[in-house]
Amino acid sequence: MPDFKVDPDFTITDEQTLRSLFPAQTALAIHKCQSLLDSYAQDFIRRSPFVCIGTQHADGRADVSPRGDPVGFVEILDQHTLAIPDRPGNNRLDSLVNILANPNVGLLFIIPGFDDTLRVNGQASLVTDPAILGGMSVNGRQPKLAIVIKVSEAFMHCAKAFRRSHLWDPEHFQDRRDMPSLSKIILDQTTGAPSDAEAMRQIDADLEVEYKKSMY
Repeated sequence: MPDFKVDPDFTITDEQTLRSLFPAQTALAIHKCQSLLDSYAQDFIRRSPFVCIGTQHADGRADVSPRGDPVGFVEILDQHTLAIPDRPGNNRLDSLVNILANPNVGLLFIIPGFDDTLRVNGQASLVTDPAILGGMSVNGRQPKLAIVIKVSEAFMHCAKAFRRSHLWDPEHFQDRRDMPSLSKIILDQTTGAPSDAEAMRQIDADLEVEYKKSMY
């Protein structure tokens, strides 16, 4: 596949040109943005088992990381402050390193079965305060740190994207077996996956065991 190049004649480079392509924002779209977590936002967060965190490094590199836990795992410390436990992962620490360089973050809270979402923007810090971490233990394991976010904006996001994608509709679910396992994909991309099917099945089984040991 040849490298794709964007035609500069069709590239938008300024906000005025961009906005000329769309109708003006409605007053409701502007005024729905809150500077704190009202009762609706708090209720949404308490119901959510999943949030995506968008971060950006000082050099401009961006990253989005998924975080999931039992329902209500993100703690609401007050109307302006959230705390997200940092669970064991692959130790790349992309989001955490980015936060050290640039504290501005964007959050997208998702509730299974809900088509609408909650967007929260703010400034993050990494904390090891036992008073915060103590309430985040699962199976007797306490996170090493929490991401604490001072909220600057919070607003509900409409259902169009989820309805277009049919994300929660079982009739549109795809069979995971139509693609190779995660282990095989990563091995193919790096050192090479074994050609022996039984050896590959054992690697996949070992990953499932590791998941159970290292979730928390």
